[in-house]
Amino acid sequence: MKKIGIVTSGGDAPGMNAAIRSVVRTAIYNNIEICGIYDGFKGLYEKNFSYLNSRSVSGIINQGGTILKTKRFYEFKEREIREICYKNLREEQIEALVVIGGDGSAKGAYLLYKEFNFPTVHIPASIDNDVYGTDYTVGFDTAVNTAISAIDRIRDTATSHERIFIVEVMGRECGNLAFEVGIVCGAEIVLIPEVPFNIDDVVKEIKEEEKKGKKSCIIVIAEGAIKAEELTEILKEKLPEREIRYTVLGYIQRGGSPTYLTRKLATIFGVKAVELLIERQYGYMVGIKGEEIVFVPLSEVVSKKKIPKIEYMDIVKKMAI
Repeated sequence: MKKIGIVTSGGDAPGMNAAIRSVVRTAIYNNIEICGIYDGFKGLYEKNFSYLNSRSVSGIINQGGTILKTKRFYEFKEREIREICYKNLREEQIEALVVIGGDGSAKGAYLLYKEFNFPTVHIPASIDNDVYGTDYTVGFDTAVNTAISAIDRIRDTATSHERIFIVEVMGRECGNLAFEVGIVCGAEIVLIPEVPFNIDDVVKEIKEEEKKGKKSCIIVIAEGAIKAEELTEILKEKLPEREIRYTVLGYIQRGGSPTYLTRKLATIFGVKAVELLIERQYGYMVGIKGEEIVFVPLSEVVSKKKIPKIEYMDIVKKMAI
C-alpha cells in the first residue's frame, strides 16, 4: 500500500487530532503517503485534499477539535454522491481510507466498503459513546470530565442556596453521557432517552429527598429525554415553594484539551487502523473491550445499537439517599 486518505466527519470530539497525528505518523513510519481530506465527506465529494507529513501534525495531540475540519454532509446518503466520492479517491490514487467519527461516520465508511469494495477502517470518536462494539469512543472521557467539572461547581451553588439545579448535557438519542456523569457527580435524578419517565414520579422523588433532609438536588438530563427549560417550568409549577434553576452545558462538552485516556485511545486506535490496512484487513472498526483492542466488522457496528447499562440506574437511587 502506497497511499491512504484520512477524514474526520460528523460532530467533532476531543482526541480527533490525536488520532489524526497517530494515523499520519504511523503511515509515514511505514513509508505510506498520507492524504488529508478536509471538511468531512463533503471534502471528499469536492476533492478538498492536502498531503500531510510528520510536521503537519506537530503540536496537535493536546488540541481539541480537528485540524481536518468537519461538516455535516447529508447528501452522502445518496448513492450517486457516494459514487462520485469513490471516483475522487480513485483519481487521487488513494488506496484506502481511515474514517474518524461517530456512528454516522461508521455508516459512511461501511457504505464505501460495501458498495465499491473500497478499503476502509473506522476509528470511533464521539462524546456520546454511542458506537456499538467498543467500550469507549475517542472523546467520551474528556466530555465526561468536562461535565463533571461544571456540575461540581454547580453543586456548590445548589447547596449554598438550597436549590434544585437541572443540568442538561448532550445526547439527543443516547443517554450514555448523562448516565455516566450523573453517577460520578452524585446526581439525585438522571433522565435519559432510553428510559421512559413520569414527571409526577420525579416530583415525588424530590419531595421524598426533602423529607430526608436534603435541601438541594441535582438533576442531570440528556437533551433527548427532555429539555432543561421545559422541565424547569414544569417543576416550578408543581413545586412553587422551591427555587429551581437550570443550566445547559451545550458545546463546551465538545471542546477542550483531551484527557489522558482520550489521548491514549486515540493514539492506539490510529496505529492499529493503519496496521489493519497494511495487513489488508478492511471494513473494520478499531475498538476496545476491557483492556483488549478489538477489530469489529463494520457490518456489525452499523446494524446494532449500543445500550446503556440501565441497571446502573439503581446505583443512582442508592447513592441519593
